Amino acid sequence: MALPTLPDELPVFDEDAPRPVPPLPRQDGATLTRLVAVMRRLLAPDGCPWDREQSFESMRKYVLEEACEVIDAIEGGERAALREELGDLLLQVVFLAELGRREGSFGIDDAIAGIVEKLVTRHPHVFGDMDAKDADEVLRNWERIKATEKANRGLLAGVPRSLPALVRATRIGEKVQRVGFDWEDRVGSRAKVTEELGELDAAIAAGDAAAVEEELGDVLFALVNLSRHVKVDAEGALRRTIEKFTTRFTHVEARVKEEHGGWGAAGEDTKLPLEVLDRYWEEAKAKARAAR
Repeated sequence: MALPTLPDELPVFDEDAPRPVPPLPRQDGATLTRLVAVMRRLLAPDGCPWDREQSFESMRKYVLEEACEVIDAIEGGERAALREELGDLLLQVVFLAELGRREGSFGIDDAIAGIVEKLVTRHPHVFGDMDAKDADEVLRNWERIKATEKANRGLLAGVPRSLPALVRATRIGEKVQRVGFDWEDRVGSRAKVTEELGELDAAIAAGDAAAVEEELGDVLFALVNLSRHVKVDAEGALRRTIEKFTTRFTHVEARVKEEHGGWGAAGEDTKLPLEVLDRYWEEAKAKARAAR
């Protein structure tokens, strides 16, 4: 469905206009208006056909992809890559805001004004007369103010359902911890992991597939809670383990190709003995230790 065209009050994007970027000490976001102008030009009646076909729903996957690329850039430690990926993520914000403006529901300034007001309201220790002695107290105040603002909404309602499961479990644990619904220390949390593992073993022994799924979920949730108590990011820890596994398996794969001609070289149903693959795996581990 074609979007309605609203009267333009901002200058039309001029590709020949100068593009000065101020030095870092003077950068204050003033160039955001140029990005808004570019987006408005792309969505104009004679703009980009692909952009004009997009909707809030079709843009969801791009928002997720760009957010993940920002995370990858942060973990990679490359500031140039982070700068680029932040620009790509900001484009998604401006794109969605311009779709909202053309729909007549909201615009980029509404979104910015909303977050500014929220930040000021939820930081009374900075913008008001409240004191906060540490970060934990800041978070407790944040949740208290948020609860007042959203009095009719449950404590967990603000945790997005579309978050990756480990991240969502962590955020839920953090929220309930701030109201006292949590183990006092890591000892109780660790004991819960053991308890849930026992229940998982019992479900496996009973051959109850539905119970196995439920108990496995309980084990994972208990491990996420333990990660909070030992101050480890569960999502980051799993991501690093996946990268470690991928690196080691790449070595295994290279050795299989070198020594045996590759997977299935002797027939599609042929598998190399596990002890052979495990030897290559140990080589990968030794190689990583030597590199460290």
